[in-house]
Formats: sequence, C-alpha cells, structure tokens
Amino acid sequence: MSFRATAPHSALILDDVRGAQKMLSGVARVTALEGSRHLTELVGAPVHLKCENLQRTGSFKLRGAYVRISGLTPVERAAGVVAASAGNHAQGVALASSLLGVRSTVFMPVGAPLPKVAATREYGAEVRLYGQVVDETLDAAQQYAEETGAVFIHPFDHPDIIAGQGTVGLEILEQCPEVRTIVLGIGGGGFAAGVAVAVKALRPDVRIVGVQAEGAACYPPSLAAGHPVSLDSPVTMADGIKVGRPGDVPYRLVEELVDEVRTVTEDELSSALLLCLERAKLVVEPAGASPVAALLSDPKAFRGPVVAVLSGGNVDPLLMQRILRHGMSAAGRYLSLRLRLTDRPGALAALLAALTVADANVLDISHVRTDPRLGLTEAEVDLRLETKGPQHCAEVEAALRAAGYRVMG
Repeated sequence: MSFRATAPHSALILDDVRGAQKMLSGVARVTALEGSRHLTELVGAPVHLKCENLQRTGSFKLRGAYVRISGLTPVERAAGVVAASAGNHAQGVALASSLLGVRSTVFMPVGAPLPKVAATREYGAEVRLYGQVVDETLDAAQQYAEETGAVFIHPFDHPDIIAGQGTVGLEILEQCPEVRTIVLGIGGGGFAAGVAVAVKALRPDVRIVGVQAEGAACYPPSLAAGHPVSLDSPVTMADGIKVGRPGDVPYRLVEELVDEVRTVTEDELSSALLLCLERAKLVVEPAGASPVAALLSDPKAFRGPVVAVLSGGNVDPLLMQRILRHGMSAAGRYLSLRLRLTDRPGALAALLAALTVADANVLDISHVRTDPRLGLTEAEVDLRLETKGPQHCAEVEAALRAAGYRVMG
C-alpha cells in the first residue's frame, strides 16, 4: 500500500545530505554494492545488495551520529553526549564521539547482548546498564541529560541524524545510476527519510519501499491516521527496527517521499537472514535482512534494477544460532517424523540405512519400545531430520513409505 501526503513537509533538502557526505569523507566507508544472482532470478531483474552491514561499527548508524555530534557547539561538546540504545546506535555514538574527542555515555538495557556492550565500551563510551526494555533505558538517558547537561543524541528524530543517514542514498545513485527501486528497513524512520530526501531530489522516478516487521509496524497505522501512532507492545526479533512510534521529524518525510511501506513476518526475516548467509556469504542482523525478506515474500512486486539495503550486521551469536534454526525450519530444511516399526534386532539400523539412502541427516532420534499404546511387537521412533528443502522432505517420506514403514507425521 502506498501513502502520500497532499503537501510537502520536507525539513531537509539535498544540500543538507551533500553537506553530510562531505563531513563523513574519510570517516564512514563507501560500502560495497554486491549483485545477488539468486534474488535477480526471483525478481526477474537485477538485484544489488548495499552492504551497510560492513560499515564501521557494523551499521549505517555511524553516519548520522557523526554528523549530529559534529554540529554541536564547543560548549555542548564540553558537556558530553548521552544516548540510549540496545546496540547499533550505541556503537555509532561511541565511535563518533571518540573520533571527535567528545565524552560519551551510553545507556543500554540490562539484557543487551554482551558483544554489543563490549563493542560500545571498546569504541570509547561509558556504558550504563539500566532497564529491561529500551523505553526504560531511554528515560534514564534523558534524565541523565537533564541532570548533567549532556546533549541527548536521538537515534532517528533529528535533522542532522537524518541527513547523515541520507548519504547512503547518494552512494546508491553513484554506484547504481540505473536503479529503479530501493528497498530498506524502517524503524523510527530516520534512515528511510534521509535516503528518500537524497534520492527523490535527484531521481524522483526511483521507487522507495520501506519494510517493517509485522509485529512492530508503527508506520502503516500512522500513515493511515495522518500522524504518528504508538504501538502498545512491539514484538520482533529484529531489534534494529523494533520501534513503537515513528519519529516526528522523519514521519513527515516518510509520508511525503516514501512510496510504500510493507511488512514481513518473523519466518520471512529468518529465511532472509539464512539466504544472506548461505548465498551472499554476508552476516546480517534481522533488521538488516528485512529488505531481502520483502523481496522473497513478493518478488514480482519490485521493478528492477533493485537495491536492497542491508542496514546492519550486529547480531548476537546466540541469537544468530536460534534464528538460523528458525530460518532452516521455515525453509523446509528440517523434517520431524514419527513412525512405527517391528520391534526386532536390527530394525532401527535398517531404518537408519533407509534414511542414508534418502540422503537425510538425523539430528535427533527417540526410540520407544515400552509405551502401552504399542502392540507387543511394535516400536515407535521420533525423528528430526535435516533435509535439502520441501521437495526433499516429500521424497524422504515417500522413500520411507515405499520401504514399508508406517509414517505417522
């Protein structure tokens, strides 16, 4: 669905983004644009991946943070800066502050992944763990700013932040001048707003498509209402776009300049992350994989050439492990079966041999022989298998039935 405003509300112009680009020269990397043969075949047009997951600090957030802190007065710099974040913004503020010689304090939730906490400290910030959810952490950071005079660096609701993020749009036009569609994740809206300001000023024909997680989609109801609307309790594995309310500044820009906002499910997010890892050999966090999830869910809806922005790659290894399992399950790479066989010596070995012939890898197996539901000469086996996809799952089940096994699902 596409939402457009009836009158322009732009608080930023192309010159702001170009100024940010000059400021970021030598600070932020011009990240690579990589082709994806698999996605190109699905979409039926060239698809490129803009690899902001390979940016310094692992996400685009450094761009906006550096521009925002660069714009502070000497008095404001002397007071230091404070931010609240579960990960990407925290690291962006920490590194930007260190590069500019500004003291930074970053509040992070108590349950923030340890690698993100460690990285933020290593970039030079003082980290304070507070609150169980980001809203509590945000309140603590704002209170700290009021008490100390430190400047609060908002993750998305400030023109300087938006201008910095918009430099990604300028790079896309330079790297892929023939682009017709740009797909990127949306949380509070600063990234999408910045990219849209830059791209629409130079190429108004380029379609900008934002993507939100289905359980944290604050933009569709906000655009329908004509003003920012808050969600009660956003839920998604994609913490980089898990925002309950659009920012006031980016909202008007998204309303005016972004052509469409789509939502994706958790299954689609995990499948997209798995595809990035297997096919593109890129480590991407769930929020960063959201544009790929949108392409996978409806590949023929996008006019090419398409650029999908991989906005970040900061994913906790434990979460990555869970997501990969979830993604493999969503992609039909796991098969759970229960079957009965005759309880005799060698019966289980014969079953495993049949699975070997079917080229299915056994992950877990449970062999039950004493359940009262079973006949005197029966045994029941629960299997969890690794397969090559949905078609292979069907082939494995058919092979077992052809071998005489009673497959119960």
